[in-house]
Amino acid sequence: MIVYPAIDLKGGQAVRLLRGAMDSATVFNDDPAAQARCFVEAGFSWLHLVDLDGAFAGKPVNRTAVENILAAVGVPVQLGGGIRDMATIEDWLGAGVRRVILGTAAVETPDLVRQASAAFPGQIAVGIDARAGRVAVKGWADDGGIDAHDLARRFADAGVAAIVYTDIDRDGALQGVNVEATRDLARILEIPVIASGGVASLDDIAALMAVEDAGIAGVICGRALYDGRIDPASALALVNSKAA
Repeated sequence: MIVYPAIDLKGGQAVRLLRGAMDSATVFNDDPAAQARCFVEAGFSWLHLVDLDGAFAGKPVNRTAVENILAAVGVPVQLGGGIRDMATIEDWLGAGVRRVILGTAAVETPDLVRQASAAFPGQIAVGIDARAGRVAVKGWADDGGIDAHDLARRFADAGVAAIVYTDIDRDGALQGVNVEATRDLARILEIPVIASGGVASLDDIAALMAVEDAGIAGVICGRALYDGRIDPASALALVNSKAA
């Protein structure tokens, strides 16, 4: 299992939100590239980036911050937020992003997911952000009108590299990851699932590892890393212990 430290970008800063509310942002670092270097120096092998402003605007907003991160670190980066057409996908992949995450586009233009997955094998993920099992879009501001499982099934044969599943009600709340919902989604798919939302301790990572055979390939950690609830060395030792 891969642990993905999250860097959420708002106004060029690294922030964390509470349940996706933009007015709840806590700034943790005004230099996202420095934050990225800290995570890499701690031993993490991937980074998870979200352009929060872009998710609302429907187009990239924090491009400079992303580019600074890409220039600062050598590990692969996955990026979501405001990526809704092929030109933007090509642009980010050309800039050095390893994997782009399509969320709103997966609901509104599913053919784009298929086209992009065919054009860029292994580099397209689908972001499924759900509140009480219902998909939310456009920075989690709108109801996407579809059940999370139904959306996932749409892409079962599309060739996407991963599904990033976020429980919105738990995101940033440090209330524990929704293991059951993540497991249940993974079980209906052949696509690897990355868990997100609510990770508060090593116990959450251990709980996901206990059901990773269902198809859970990773976990995204945010606020718990920033406030010291999860020690990077301990988290990496935990996941590496099973890999060994």
